[in-house]
Amino acid sequence: MVGYLIRRLIFLIPVLLIVSMVAYLVIELPPGDYLTTHIMRLRAAGTHVAEDEIARLTRMFGLDKPPYMRYFLWLWKIIRYGDFGLSFQWNKPVTEVIGERLALTMTISILTLIFSWVLGIIIGIYSATHQYSIFDYTFTFFGFIGVSIPSYLLALVIMYFVYTRFGLAITGLFSPAYADAPWSMAKVLDLLSHIWLPILIIGTGGTAWIARIMRGTLLDELRKQYVITARAKGLPERKLVFKYPVRIAINPLISSISWLLPSIISGETITSIVLNLPTCGPVLFRALMTQDEYLAGSFILILSGLAIIGALLADLILAWVDPRIRYEGVER
Repeated sequence: MVGYLIRRLIFLIPVLLIVSMVAYLVIELPPGDYLTTHIMRLRAAGTHVAEDEIARLTRMFGLDKPPYMRYFLWLWKIIRYGDFGLSFQWNKPVTEVIGERLALTMTISILTLIFSWVLGIIIGIYSATHQYSIFDYTFTFFGFIGVSIPSYLLALVIMYFVYTRFGLAITGLFSPAYADAPWSMAKVLDLLSHIWLPILIIGTGGTAWIARIMRGTLLDELRKQYVITARAKGLPERKLVFKYPVRIAINPLISSISWLLPSIISGETITSIVLNLPTCGPVLFRALMTQDEYLAGSFILILSGLAIIGALLADLILAWVDPRIRYEGVER
C-alpha cells in the first residue's frame, strides 16, 4: 500500500512538469502579450503611454526575457518560494487573486457536489428498484432534459422568468448592501439566502447524469445470477440491494472523482459568468483571454494536480469498495 502511494506520488512530479510546459506553451502561442494588448487598448481610448513607462512595465512583468526563460523562472519560484508570480491584469500576486475567490468557489462547488451525489444516487437506486413505475418514467423524462440543457442556458431561462414575472434580479451571491461589506453573521445569512439558486442550477445536470449512471449500472447488477440466487433464498430485498449490487453499481461514479476535485476549484465557468458569481472560473477565463500567463498557468497547474490526486483517490476508494478490484502495490 505504502509503496503504491509512493510510486504514484513520484509519478505526479513529471506529469505536472509536462502539464506546466504544455500550458505555458499554449498561453504563449497567440501573438503578442498582455502588456501589448493593454497598451493598444489605452491608446485606442486616447490615453498617451510614454515609452519610458512601457519599458518599466516590460521589465516589471519580465516580458523583456524570452518565453523559455520566463517559464523556468516562474517554475523555480514556485518550487523554491511557493510564489506563482504576478497577475498582469490584477497587478497582484497570483496566490492573492486565487485566494480571494477560493472560499466561495469551494463552498458552492462542495455543496453542489453533495446535492448532486446524494439526490442522484437516491433517485437512481429508486428508479432501478422500481423499474417502469410512474416515478421511473417521470424521472427518465426529466433526466433527459437535465442532461441535454446546459446549466448556463437553464440559468438564463430562470433569470428571464423571475425578472419578467417578479421584477427581481437573481444574479450574484449577495444583496447590494452586503456585496462589499466585511464578513459578519448578517452577511453569511444573506449568502445562504442567495446560494441555493446556483447550487440548484449547476447541480441539475450533475444530478441527472449521476441518477442515469446509477440506474443503468444497478439494473445490470440486479439481473445477475448472484442476486437472483440470493433473492430465491429469501434474503430481504433491502439488505440484498444495498449489500452488494449498490456497492458495485457505484464504481463508475467513484472513478469520476478524478475530475470532481478540479471542478471544486474551476466550477461551472460559463454559468458563473451568467450568474455573476465571484468565483475562480470567470477569473481563469479572463486570464486565458487576456494572456495573463502566470495566472492562467498557475490555474492549469493546480487543476492538473487535483485531477491526478483525484485519480489516485479514485483508485484507492475503488479497491476498498469493491473487493474484486486489486491494484499492484495496494494488496501489499
